[in-house]
Amino acid sequence: MKKKLKVGFWEFIARIVLKNRLFILGIILLLTVFLALQWKNIRFSFTEANLLPDNDIINTQYNAFLDKFGEEGNLIVVGVKDDAFFTPKAFAAWDKLMADFKSNKEVDLVVSVSDLKKLQKNDSIQSFELVPFVDQNKITDPAYLKSIQKDLFHNMPFYEGLLFNKKNGTIRSAIYLDKKIVNTPHRKDYILKDFIPKIEAFEKETGIDLRVSGMPYIRTLNAKSITDEISLFIGASLLITSLIFFFFFRSLRATLISIVIVVIGVMWTFGLLGLFHYEITVLTAIVPSLVIVIGIPNCIFLTNKYQQEYSAHGNKAKALQRVITKVGTATLMTNLTTAAGFATFIITNSELLKEFGIISSLSIIALFFLCLIVIPIYYSYQPVPKPKHLEHLNRNYTRVFMNWIEKTVKYNRRYVYVVAIFLFLVSTIGAFKIKTSGSLIEDMPQKTGFYKDILFFEKEFEGIMPLEITIDTKRKKGVMKLSTLRKMDDFQKTIEEIPELSKPISILNLVKYSKQAYYNNNPEYYELPTSQEQSFILSYAKNATKNTKNNLMKSYVDSTGQVARITTFMRDIGTGNMAKIETKLWDKANKIFPKDRYNVVMTGKALVFEKGTKYLLDNLVSSLLFAVFLISLLMVFMFRSFKMVIISLIPNLLPLMITAGLMGYFGIPLKPSTILVFSIAFGLSVDDTIHFLAQYRQELTRNNWKIKKSVFATLKEAGISMFYTSVVLFAGFSVFMLSDFGGTVALGGLVAITLGFGMLSNLMLLPCLVLTLNKSLANKQEFIEPKIDVLSSIEDDENLD
Repeated sequence: MKKKLKVGFWEFIARIVLKNRLFILGIILLLTVFLALQWKNIRFSFTEANLLPDNDIINTQYNAFLDKFGEEGNLIVVGVKDDAFFTPKAFAAWDKLMADFKSNKEVDLVVSVSDLKKLQKNDSIQSFELVPFVDQNKITDPAYLKSIQKDLFHNMPFYEGLLFNKKNGTIRSAIYLDKKIVNTPHRKDYILKDFIPKIEAFEKETGIDLRVSGMPYIRTLNAKSITDEISLFIGASLLITSLIFFFFFRSLRATLISIVIVVIGVMWTFGLLGLFHYEITVLTAIVPSLVIVIGIPNCIFLTNKYQQEYSAHGNKAKALQRVITKVGTATLMTNLTTAAGFATFIITNSELLKEFGIISSLSIIALFFLCLIVIPIYYSYQPVPKPKHLEHLNRNYTRVFMNWIEKTVKYNRRYVYVVAIFLFLVSTIGAFKIKTSGSLIEDMPQKTGFYKDILFFEKEFEGIMPLEITIDTKRKKGVMKLSTLRKMDDFQKTIEEIPELSKPISILNLVKYSKQAYYNNNPEYYELPTSQEQSFILSYAKNATKNTKNNLMKSYVDSTGQVARITTFMRDIGTGNMAKIETKLWDKANKIFPKDRYNVVMTGKALVFEKGTKYLLDNLVSSLLFAVFLISLLMVFMFRSFKMVIISLIPNLLPLMITAGLMGYFGIPLKPSTILVFSIAFGLSVDDTIHFLAQYRQELTRNNWKIKKSVFATLKEAGISMFYTSVVLFAGFSVFMLSDFGGTVALGGLVAITLGFGMLSNLMLLPCLVLTLNKSLANKQEFIEPKIDVLSSIEDDENLD
């Protein structure tokens, strides 16, 4: 009676689907239209990926910094390294370019050689005043421009590291955008439609190559690259998976409906993004392609089962019913395990990963129902399969491959175990060689111009990734105390000693420049004032900051004079080196800034990203273990056999270890993109295991619990579908290697490799384990009646026409 109830459920589903075809198709159409209307809510991310939980102390400190000093990533730098720069034509064009930038409402401040200001002492008002460094009336004189170049490099240490590199002769301008637009679509429009065209016009006019970088610029072009690749991935994955599908089935009708299903699935994915108001990030951008790559194997499995059933008994109605009743739960479980691999990211506290996990897992489950419903309905309206459409079931190359698998399992089981153990041991050694890495620019498209410009500024100015340090003196106006400034000077010397960091910028620079200006701009006096000099020099400096509207230093001390800010820029150094630098800076800070009198905080986008990467690495094991635990629960629920759980896990954990070993041997580091590989690949690889064990359970009942006969019958029945789906998944994930983003390339390549090993493991190691571990099976007691009838053993179903 129990069995009839279980069978009856899927019979009930089959009856509903096949007797209400137009009504159900109408519901799917309405749902598709509804989700398509949600596309208007889709937004693209305008900031870097924040991998940390919102309540993490690093995020809390960073947000507190933004509240006090505003957005720190608003600087764009334009650099030039060309001897022709200090010539009348080029300098005039540069002057005009900077003036154009300054006239834009999107720009807050421009600091450039062409309109540089220098401090000059005015004794009458006991203050410094800013006077032009360049006489605009003389810029047509080549000799004057050469003298300006010499004066700048030798007498203006305040601007060294900010506007010029004296050693290499490189010049750059600092363009500070309005902080209100930095994280808005307005920033993208300004940079793409106004800023870049002006840069290109200058290059065309002068023949001088300009280098551009800075976080707003990088974010904009990086986001543009992501959006450009969405269509590339969707098109390429759809093309390659469809071609493989057609190659296997040689049927345009079967290929067409598969394409329609996955296209609807992609539309639903975009609709879910809009419905939940999620942003398109570097992770969510790949979900539509994942839907295609995962959807086509669903179509293969269901289409193959329909053709197998029709080939067996020639009854179309029975074949359509059995597509649902015989494999409905098995397909559901395979999709649930795949979704579980993605859903593990939901348990993290990172909003970025949560959104990725929610959208991908929901899309996969929705796709399952779409496939299970649409494929039988579609074939119910189509003619019966022709003989040529069934030829693939006995095609020569698949028969040869499966015969080789069967012979290996039958006669060389010992060698399969030896190879598996050898691969495991070698891979374990390789896994210990894996290094960690993570930076804001590491996975950016390296063939693009903006990435090459990043490398230029790393070489010439020690990088463009901001590292911010705040020093709270715990008293108003405490920053301008000479004792505090001396401590800051000591601390900044430590920063300057670290080759990966640029020359720091703070109020200290202005104070030193004030002394130089007081002594008639003699560069030898670019230093802190002595105790005797502090009263009159610091008073001059304070008056200068009060009287200057657009002062470069206005953002380096808070309004109360209590908190000082030090900004330095860093190279792309990765998490390991970043941790060493951070330790060195903290050691120095703790020595010179007593905690009872000062509160020092290190923050900035570079540090937030580095900590986010470390957070992901720390949670990698727990996330993977959760995926294993979740999928093991599903196995227990399906088979109610502890031995089957062990049998199912071993062939899927081995490919993960092999992938980890390859990463170690080939120097592929653990980073946000490669961390995703293991949970995703495990969820996908275990699908083949479910297909195999589900079919094996049915074969046991058919073959009077004869293990060996059932195993090889399973290989014949399920092996081809496992092979087909694995090939599609391998090729589908390989599409991501077309990306310009290193992280996406690594994700696609590693998942493809893991799935390739997973297929061989499930076709060879899995049946070997079943044969070995189930030797003592004398009756069906090993397979207690499961809670879910994974693969129904219906022998005859009524005609549903």
